[in-house]
Amino acid sequence: MTRLDADTGAMPSGSLKAFAELLDRLVLTPSRNGKLRLIATYLADTPDPDRGIALAILAGELSLKAVKANLFRTLAEEHIDPILFRLSYDYVGDLAETVSLVWPQKADNAGSLGLADCVARLEALTRAEAPAVVADLLDRLNPAGRWALIKLATGGLRIGISARLTKQALALYGGKDVAEIEELWHGLKIPYGDLFAWLEGGEKPKNTIIAGFSPVMLSHPLDAALLSNLDLRDYQAEWKWDGIRVQAVGQQGVARLYSRSGEDISGAFPDVVEAIDFDAVIDGELLARVPKTGRTGTFSDLQQRLNRKTVSSTLLAKYPVMVRAYDLLRLDGEDLRERPLSERRERLDTFIANLDSDRFDISPALEIPDAAALSALRANPPEPPIEGVMLKRRDAPYVAGRPKGQWWKWKRDPFNVDAVLMYAQRGHGKRSGIYSDFTFGVWQDGETGLQLVPVGKAYFGFTDAELAELDRFVRNNTVERYGPVRSVRAEPQHGLVLEIAFEGLNRSKRHRSGVAMRFPRISRIRWDKKPIEADRIGALEILLD
Repeated sequence: MTRLDADTGAMPSGSLKAFAELLDRLVLTPSRNGKLRLIATYLADTPDPDRGIALAILAGELSLKAVKANLFRTLAEEHIDPILFRLSYDYVGDLAETVSLVWPQKADNAGSLGLADCVARLEALTRAEAPAVVADLLDRLNPAGRWALIKLATGGLRIGISARLTKQALALYGGKDVAEIEELWHGLKIPYGDLFAWLEGGEKPKNTIIAGFSPVMLSHPLDAALLSNLDLRDYQAEWKWDGIRVQAVGQQGVARLYSRSGEDISGAFPDVVEAIDFDAVIDGELLARVPKTGRTGTFSDLQQRLNRKTVSSTLLAKYPVMVRAYDLLRLDGEDLRERPLSERRERLDTFIANLDSDRFDISPALEIPDAAALSALRANPPEPPIEGVMLKRRDAPYVAGRPKGQWWKWKRDPFNVDAVLMYAQRGHGKRSGIYSDFTFGVWQDGETGLQLVPVGKAYFGFTDAELAELDRFVRNNTVERYGPVRSVRAEPQHGLVLEIAFEGLNRSKRHRSGVAMRFPRISRIRWDKKPIEADRIGALEILLD
């Protein structure tokens, strides 16, 4: 792909080419503030409706999937030598990257190709029209433009931009509070003409959505040093549950369930939504519930329900879920967010008592006479789905964002295991030519002696210098190739040991090892250890028990 300087150079406005250049710069810009400035500048320089379409794409509100990935493979093999394409695809490992680079370059005449027009054209495609139209678009674009087109058309855009970061860029562009934008968001329509008019000095759009989202309050990390400076009498302590933060919202007979970023996830959790028969906003944690026992399930159980538009009756029965309430933001039309936590909590206690106990309960307040007691609770929680403790000021209002000194989170120390590198795969974007995704395993007794079984995959935790060393090790120790994946030498006396940190462990029938790690990352490269010194599966099974 074309490499562009993220800090210099004019960007043509309104075209697919300009949007492709924005995506390219975002991929190559590591800093959050740099990404915010790039998006804000693009929005300022781009006319309507193109910037509105771009905003919807970046925020994940517009997913085309109008063209199947196989069409791009077929077109590529028609326009270049099929063997050359397959060899290139095998090396690069990403379809969009490969096609964008190997497609025969013609005159670049994409300057007049508007983003909104291109999206409309893709949305209106019939199966018979698709090959000719897509080939024409590929002919008119440079490599960066082709990459953007393929990602848009197949719904595979992944550039590390979250919906919230996009809204923060809007706030930067318009000089507004991001919380204002988040409260309006679900009532706005693509291409957001009224939103941009307000950001440029016009009238603020009316919030017409029923059962809308309220921006969430977040916490700061706590450690023992910070804890020593706090007067614990001013704080309420709670468990930090390992689920997903949600808002259960009911208003005028409309019920919705939102994630912490404001995404409507009602379709994946109809069992919870059906129980929202109230006029209120509950802030809490979505957790799995073990059928018949009432125990809290693991995050692995919850994952069976995540990222689904709809859910089958089998999954509903096998993996029921519930909301463990933290806070009450609105009740019967009254906004409680300016009230102190102590008052909100008192009203929450009364309110939750009248709801379906299979779907709603309350996160209990903890008795913490001193810091030692809090530390002991953090180190030895009573249930596996607890990842630490929370401290919340009793007099604090509910403030969107991360106000300092109001809420604190103190997570348990991560678990660590020594594992052996088994497989490596190239990354995406600026890592497309580097082996940066690593699968690792631990030893298990087999029929022929010790054998490695995969227990996880990690793609962060290392520095750029360490990544270069890992990439070099993979290339020098490859024993087999499977497309973009390499199997590396991993024997008792020869291989690479990685110290893996992870937040938790669950049983898993999908993994040969029988376990699944929560948030694994590479904490150290153990060049000093031989693979035979890595951990056995029994060490992980002890953690499970």
